[in-house]
Amino acid sequence: MSDRTPSGQFFDAAITLLQRVRDEEAEPVRAAGTLLADTVADGGRLFAFGAGHSSLAAQDVVYRAGGLALMNLLAVPGVVGVDVMPATLGSALERVDGLASVVLETSPLRSGDALVIISLSGRNALPVEMAMKARSLGVRVIGVTSVAYASETTSRHVSGTYLKDHCDVVLDSKIAIGDAELTLDTIPAPFAPASTVVTAALLQAVMATAAATLAERGIEPPLLRSGNVDGGHEWNGRVFEEYRDRIFYQY
Repeated sequence: MSDRTPSGQFFDAAITLLQRVRDEEAEPVRAAGTLLADTVADGGRLFAFGAGHSSLAAQDVVYRAGGLALMNLLAVPGVVGVDVMPATLGSALERVDGLASVVLETSPLRSGDALVIISLSGRNALPVEMAMKARSLGVRVIGVTSVAYASETTSRHVSGTYLKDHCDVVLDSKIAIGDAELTLDTIPAPFAPASTVVTAALLQAVMATAAATLAERGIEPPLLRSGNVDGGHEWNGRVFEEYRDRIFYQY
């Protein structure tokens, strides 16, 4: 029997979206995981960026138990989350031309690295410019976005393009315009966003693919363990030491 409560409807919507990305994005997930594995095997470094709530999925793959130790957060001051005051400042900064280039020029990113850029709409200047600039530096780019926005909204970048247009691999989160899954006659606006659930799952699927791909090649993936299990801190200490030149959140 279907659960028609708002909570039940939200779970149904989220599960449906997860099933869609599992089935429809299997090849891009494989390609993205392979790209990360190639980067690790070739001595490159891994970075993830997201602005606003998209930063949550980026943070979820950095310094994470069970995750790749080499994934670093590329932080842009003022847009990493909603801790900046006022919170609306982050949204405004996403539209500033030139900001991404300044950030990349002063970051550790270099040719041969890989950068995951997460932007639900993919229309703002910051993620578009970041993808364009990163690729010009020889960095390979994985974009995580809702492709639907490109056909139903206007780009805010001077080029008129979207994040999806400047990536080596694009992962489509399938999130509908507006990022709200539920409606009720008694509530004047749609509500219950699912983009964080879906985007985080997509990226963890990519990380799993990357780890398994490295193992298939006979390369031990540089994984972290939980500090709350016996031996976890010692394990992580060894990983940090071995890869200290490719980890930027530790030193």
